[in-house]
Amino acid sequence: MTDLYFSWSDYHHKVENLAVKIYQSNWQFDHIVCLAKGGLRVGDILCRLYDKPLAILSTASYKGKNNQERGEIKFSEYLSTIQPLGSRILLVDDLVDSGISLKESINWLKTHYHQNILEIRTAVIWYKNTSVEIPDYYIDYLPDNPWIHQPFEKYEQTSVSELVAKFPEE
Repeated sequence: MTDLYFSWSDYHHKVENLAVKIYQSNWQFDHIVCLAKGGLRVGDILCRLYDKPLAILSTASYKGKNNQERGEIKFSEYLSTIQPLGSRILLVDDLVDSGISLKESINWLKTHYHQNILEIRTAVIWYKNTSVEIPDYYIDYLPDNPWIHQPFEKYEQTSVSELVAKFPEE
């Protein structure tokens, strides 16, 4: 397995490309649901660009050293949103690896909001060939299943005490 590293600039460029790809499809959606943690930044940027409400579904499936060991997926009890969930949902995450998180998130939404939802489409930056789900929108198809290092991951190996040492009182 190879490793791919992305800077903040690379990351934002890919999210902007994703926004363009969704726009060019002419699909109209009325709510964005992002999967936390990885999809938070993607969802935030897309909701600002499209001026659509953002909902957050907290999920967790990775654990272990550097969060690189996949485990059983867990969901928050509730969807966090200010406005009632719309009927056409854009479900976003940073990547689709096995596809289980995406598939189970769709099931979670349909189970909890089946009376409201007419359609769910999915959008990610990276789509790996190991996925059982094919996202509707993606930027990079990765046939060799690399580990993706995103710019915010450094905070998983940084403590607040290290930041205090880096930024002493002025």
